[in-house]
Amino acid sequence: MSDLNSFLVNGEKRINLKDCPTKPQDGIDKQKTIEKTQRNLQRMGEFQDKLYSEGKEGLVIIFQAMDAAGKDSTIKHVMKGLNPQGIDVYSFKQPSVEEDAHGFLWRCANKFPARGKMAIFNRSYYEEVLVVRVHKLYENAKIPDRCKKGNVFERKFEDIKNFEKYQYNNGYRIIKFFLNVSKEEQKIRFLERIDLKIKNWKFSASDVRERGYWDEYMHAYEDAINATASKHNPWYIIPADKKWYARYLVSQAVVDVFKKIAPQYPTLSEEAQKNLLKDKKILLNEK
Repeated sequence: MSDLNSFLVNGEKRINLKDCPTKPQDGIDKQKTIEKTQRNLQRMGEFQDKLYSEGKEGLVIIFQAMDAAGKDSTIKHVMKGLNPQGIDVYSFKQPSVEEDAHGFLWRCANKFPARGKMAIFNRSYYEEVLVVRVHKLYENAKIPDRCKKGNVFERKFEDIKNFEKYQYNNGYRIIKFFLNVSKEEQKIRFLERIDLKIKNWKFSASDVRERGYWDEYMHAYEDAINATASKHNPWYIIPADKKWYARYLVSQAVVDVFKKIAPQYPTLSEEAQKNLLKDKKILLNEK
């Protein structure tokens, strides 16, 4: 089994996406990997229960990827063992008029969970340094001209890093996944969406148009990951050509961050424990 740390980016060194694999190494057993994923899902459920009851830290999991990389299915399969009461899932598409009238972090900052809960972001504020950068959407944005000059995206990277540091200092962990699908595998998945009627709804002509900007997106992702990865808010570049393998790595990374949080069930005071015994006695003496 490949070491999860080989997919971790924590800011200690720059990465080149061309050097990052999109599929598992030869010799990795699919069935054993799926079994490990199932064990991880069980552990995630146990950790989540403690996180919720303790109420001290919050966890935000961000998924970013090219179209058809498997964000939706990964979220569906890896998070299915969690209690819905303790987790919220948000999909960030094109900003609304209200969202566009605020700073780019605003719409996601509003969705951070209460401490003790989890949130999953399907895309996120990182779209501001990805699609906005690739298509130069900032040039027509309703913002002051001074915000469109100079190192626009260097400033945005700094904003993101400071925002994530602020969240960490206020009791939140953020882990970020880039599902690294190959261009060849994306093509296969697009064709499947066209050929299979039950998947037609997933396909959009815009998917093919965006594919034409593949190199520009890879450059944008690489810069964003290198600029915002940190020890406490790392990125994981997950090989995504094989969904069973991507799901395992994501589940293992979530388990690892839970281990760092180390949530515990609250311990009652001696007085509260005495009151519990009194209540128990009342219940047992009921007729």
